[in-house]
Amino acid sequence: MGSATIDIQTPDGVADAYLSTPGDADRHPGVLFLMDAYGLRPQIEQMVDRIAARGYAVLAPNVFYRAGRAPVLPIPDFSKEEARGEFFKQVRPLMGQLTPERLAGDGAAYFDELAKHASEPFAITGYCMGVRLGVRIAAAHPERVAALGGFHGGGLVTDDADSPHRSAGSLRAELYFGHADKDRSNSPEQIAALDEALDAAGVAHRTELYEGAPHGYTMADTPAHDEAAAERHFDALFDLLERTLAR
Repeated sequence: MGSATIDIQTPDGVADAYLSTPGDADRHPGVLFLMDAYGLRPQIEQMVDRIAARGYAVLAPNVFYRAGRAPVLPIPDFSKEEARGEFFKQVRPLMGQLTPERLAGDGAAYFDELAKHASEPFAITGYCMGVRLGVRIAAAHPERVAALGGFHGGGLVTDDADSPHRSAGSLRAELYFGHADKDRSNSPEQIAALDEALDAAGVAHRTELYEGAPHGYTMADTPAHDEAAAERHFDALFDLLERTLAR
């Protein structure tokens, strides 16, 4: 396999990103990997490498690039609740910068870079806040996205006029959601509302609840990690990619 940290020119600056490919001369299907709020870090790189090893070119941008290169913020000491709280005080403004308009421009830049290494259309896999970002980008560029996998996402259904679920009519990708069972940011009512919006828009999708799994279950460098749920997520993701991306 081949991997590298690369720079991507976006409308608002330069985003650093981690790129991993199978390492041969063939052109492979492409996957855009959208990180969780803890940022671009070794855990993300390990997950990207695992997907690439299955025959995909995978790009994981530092979506917080407007605030600096990764690591933008150090991962908090999870044994100290005050450290975790302070982390989220700092990260929420960065998340708030990622408006639908900015994500449309970022997404185009990420896809243009991925197109240098992979064939279109692409897939997106997103984690935590990355699921919201993935829905935004897929809605902004429906012709470039064949599939979207979202895992332990939150805030997908809100009362806001631009709530992610309200963009269902712009989606053309096939969607898979692996919802965390224990997730205050994604209630059963919100999950049902998301499914209803996708059904009404005629979007092909599958929703599964990972029973007993907490928010963040895929991330092995956090206390939320659930090994069984994380492995289940990889199985579901690879099934989605195999069915939707042309080789």
